[in-house]
Parts: sequence; C-alpha cells; structure tokens
Amino acid sequence: MSDKRRNEGRKGPPPLNPVRLEELALAYVARFATTQAKLRLYLQRKARERGWDGDDANGGEVFGALEELVGRYAEKGYVDDAAWAKMKAGSLLRRGYGARRVGEALGQAGVNEDLRAEQRPGLGEQRRAALVLARRRRFGPFAVQRGDSEVDPKLHDKQLAAMLRAGHPLDIARRIVESDDADALEEWGESEFGDD
Repeated sequence: MSDKRRNEGRKGPPPLNPVRLEELALAYVARFATTQAKLRLYLQRKARERGWDGDDANGGEVFGALEELVGRYAEKGYVDDAAWAKMKAGSLLRRGYGARRVGEALGQAGVNEDLRAEQRPGLGEQRRAALVLARRRRFGPFAVQRGDSEVDPKLHDKQLAAMLRAGHPLDIARRIVESDDADALEEWGESEFGDD
C-alpha cells in the first residue's frame, strides 16, 4: 500500500480554538514549572503546527486569545515568573554555576530584568557556588595530589577557564584555583564580606 493511500484516512491535529488552546495551556502548566514567556512560546508553536503563521486574520484572533490566556494564568498564579526565577537560580547555584550563567538562564527563559536583578546572588552565594564547582571538578586544593606540589600551568589555565565558563568572576575563580588550602577556602566561602 502506498504512503499516500495509507495517510488518506488519517486526520491531522485538531483545529485550534479557544477551548483547545486552554487545554494545551493547562496541560503544559500542570506538567512544567514555567514562565509566561515559555508558556507563550509553547502556545505559539502549537498554533503554528496547526497552520497558523501569524500573518492572516485568524492569526490575530489566535494571538489575542493566547495573550489573554497567558495573562489570566499569571493572575491566577498558575505561572509565576518570580517563583520560577527563584527556583531556577537556586538550582543553578547549588550545581556550581556562577552569577553570569544564572542571569543568562533567567534571561533565556524570558524573566524580566527586575526579577533577574532580584535573583542575582550575593558575594557569599557566589563563593559557595564556586566552591561547589571546584570540589566537584577537583580544582585547586580539591585536586588529587600526585606527590609533587608543582602546579602545571596548563592545568591551572584549564581550571580557570572552566570556572569562567561556568559564570564565575575572575577574582573568585583565581582565588580558588590558585589556593593550596582547602580549609581556608571553605572559611572564605562562608564569609559574606570583602576579600578576607
């Protein structure tokens, strides 16, 4: 049987109407913690999959319904950008990412600048996140020592570059990579003030 004959009896996805749009949105927010921007993008993608390209008269109707739906879900608390930003920032910091990477992740998710500024980690949080990464990747004094205390400059540069890619400031990354005292670093990481 040819592909054409096999596909003749199949139906495409159901047409997009306000009821179906609501069902899609509700299923999405029930399954995922999300932001308004991510919900909007998901619904726009679903609308395009059903033949809407955003240019025709029907597209304007769908777009209006979509915007109204996202706004209503935000008012009801189904979508809470502030709570999502706090959760995501905390998760990234616990995994050892720095302030720059946290800000980038929040920006990519459509979190506005004010909320990103609120979630910017303080100095102590930045230090603790950098130490998490250093312990996990065995950087600086957390490295397995092989008998000689001489530090390989190439390894030092690689560790420093990895910390910078993870979003940590140069001064914090350098302090960790160049240190030889893990206990002093742990104490430094708990400090919320200056460069003690």
